[in-house]
Amino acid sequence: MKKRKLLFTTAIAVLSLTAFLGSCKKDDFVQVDGVCPLVLSTDPVAGATNVALNKVITVTFNEIMNPATITQASFTITGATPVVGTITYSGNTATFTPSTPLTVNTTYTGRITTAVKDENGNALQTDYVWTFSTGATLAPVVIATDPLNNATGVPLNKTITATFNMPMDMLTINGTTFTVRQGTTAVAGVVTYNGTTAYFTPALPLTLNTVYTATITTGAKNTAGTPLAGNYVWTFTTGTLTAPTVISTDPVNNATGVVLNKVISATFSEPMNPLTLNATSFTLMQGATIVTGAVTYSGSTAFFTPTIALLPNTLYTATITTGARNVAGTQLANNYVWTFTTGAAVAPAVISTDPVNNATGVALNKTVTATFNMVMDPLTVNATTFTVKQGATTVLGTVTYSGSTASFNSTLPFTANTVYTATITTGAKNLAGTPLANNYTWTFTTGNNIAPTVISTDPVSNATNVTLSKVITATFSMPMDPLTINFTTFTLTNGVIPVAGVVTYTGSTASFTPAVPLLINTTYTATVTTGARNVAGTPLAANYVWSFATGTTPVQGPVILATAARFGILSGVGVSNQAGPSVINDLDVGIYPGVRSAVTGFPPATIVNGAIYASDDIAPPGVPAMLLQAKTDLTNAYLAAEAAVSPAPITVSGDQGGLTLAPGIYKSTSTLSIANGNLTLDAQGNSNAFWIFQIAAGFTTVGGAGGSIILTGGAQAKNIYWQTGSSATIGDYTSFQGNILALTSITMNSHATAVGRMLARNGAIVMTSTNIIIKP
Repeated sequence: MKKRKLLFTTAIAVLSLTAFLGSCKKDDFVQVDGVCPLVLSTDPVAGATNVALNKVITVTFNEIMNPATITQASFTITGATPVVGTITYSGNTATFTPSTPLTVNTTYTGRITTAVKDENGNALQTDYVWTFSTGATLAPVVIATDPLNNATGVPLNKTITATFNMPMDMLTINGTTFTVRQGTTAVAGVVTYNGTTAYFTPALPLTLNTVYTATITTGAKNTAGTPLAGNYVWTFTTGTLTAPTVISTDPVNNATGVVLNKVISATFSEPMNPLTLNATSFTLMQGATIVTGAVTYSGSTAFFTPTIALLPNTLYTATITTGARNVAGTQLANNYVWTFTTGAAVAPAVISTDPVNNATGVALNKTVTATFNMVMDPLTVNATTFTVKQGATTVLGTVTYSGSTASFNSTLPFTANTVYTATITTGAKNLAGTPLANNYTWTFTTGNNIAPTVISTDPVSNATNVTLSKVITATFSMPMDPLTINFTTFTLTNGVIPVAGVVTYTGSTASFTPAVPLLINTTYTATVTTGARNVAGTPLAANYVWSFATGTTPVQGPVILATAARFGILSGVGVSNQAGPSVINDLDVGIYPGVRSAVTGFPPATIVNGAIYASDDIAPPGVPAMLLQAKTDLTNAYLAAEAAVSPAPITVSGDQGGLTLAPGIYKSTSTLSIANGNLTLDAQGNSNAFWIFQIAAGFTTVGGAGGSIILTGGAQAKNIYWQTGSSATIGDYTSFQGNILALTSITMNSHATAVGRMLARNGAIVMTSTNIIIKP
């Protein structure tokens, strides 16, 4: 029974509250639906006392209010008179910030009127009023000073400070409110303020043994505008004058055996004024003679660096005068003087030469060197102090110096079988300025004038069946001057007709690379002339001449590619690399009758050990004719592959993926593909086995579930031919093997690689992205 009564009472209360919350009245007392706005809290709370004079008053509501209704008319603070201030609103809270501090010991009334409404237009049902009282004025006080009151022995460069018990208005901390006086005389200085501390930095050092009075006046106020209750005054006395001292020197007093290039230093007991350490206050004397030098200062140490090396076995006197002062301006009590004696001069010596003394058989291009037992002054090692002579005749040359070694490079090669005399004079000096004790002289004799010879060639003399793409080389008995190995001194002729080509030199081998393939069944003559010289300038004794003969037309399996075999890409109208760093290795790129402007995307595509040739190239000579021949050979190879009948062709069609095929000829009367799986070509142990695929229409490999070609049993890509009656496409990320001979065009999709050749009779060849072609 009691439980039912309680539930009934609760229900009535909820209904009453709902009715109250659901029926607010606007200022015209029209009843509306919604929640009535209420003041939930205030700061200060109602009845608060000792409220700070710089208090910001806030009112928090039970819901979001309409900011436009919270104004200086609807939110007021009143003491003896209305308080002027700024009203803001954020979240559920209105804020009243007085323009000036509140008055001490005053009761204030806060009021929120019924003009304040929520976002639905519901108004407070009645004005909300509360009161609070301020406390007595809390004046700021100085709680600490430095120096302390009545402190003694205060340094002359002291910064005086005063710390307050609360934050101060920094605009009231200045040269008027914070003063330091010596008697009635104001001390000039700079006043700053940080945190709760004021600082007075004197413009000049204070006077020793003097009483000073520091004052913070009532003009200094806290952030609420309350001043100190009274001036704060304290005194302190400066200390006696403590002069800086020299606490160590280098060299120490009475040191002996001091090196001649010594830098003299003096270290002080405290930081010094760098401007007072100079050539007047830090001196070095040799007897009555002033030693010139440069004075520097770092840390607490002064350095004197003599302009020239000190004299050996000599007494020197160093002095720091009373002109040297510390940062407070206090000078040394007396001049500081110390002496030291230098040691004997250690003369440099030549400890080795190349060639050694009395050497024979010295190369004519020899660099003559002399190594010293210490580091020398490079300015004293030159063509005057390091000479080479043949009898009384001076050899022209260049002298250099590095580390501890001097080098003489003759302008011209030395003369064979000749005695030369090299000399390092006493003009050569070490870093301390000490010269050699005596001139150092040595002799050497050059060797015979040995002419270089050709010791081997490739092809060898009278070689036959030389490949048409052969690079001709000649290897010498000694290093040659590369500048003398060129197309004038290394030639190739077909009878009396010069063969165009490029001559290079590396190691001891010269190479001649013909601009176009050599002709079949032709005898060529190669010549290295006496214009070729070794590094000593000695020429060959006589021209070196040899001959060789090319073979028959090269054959790749049963299909003859002939001169088309040099190309990894051979196109009719265009070659493009659409994206990525595609690479063609050890093969050329050619286009005919298309022109060079139709070759695009190189770079980023690159050709390693190959070049691009176009029908409009004018250099090297013969490129158009070479390309025409290559296209003719491609056409012949295409027709031969298309017509091949031995062994008897095997008919295939559709997808070859997943199959394994033995060597032979495979014929498709329509399209052919490799899609669902890889195609395996098995040579069955015969490395000369070949495959010819005769495809009447298009040929496609498809990446994804296969699409690659796998070689096994010794199969070689060079013996595989894909004769395609239309266009060929190599699938994404597939590995292709063999030579494509397409009537129209060829496309290599993204990241497809091929060991073989892409040869298109009429159309374009496209590398889509990051493709690789490798010579089979």
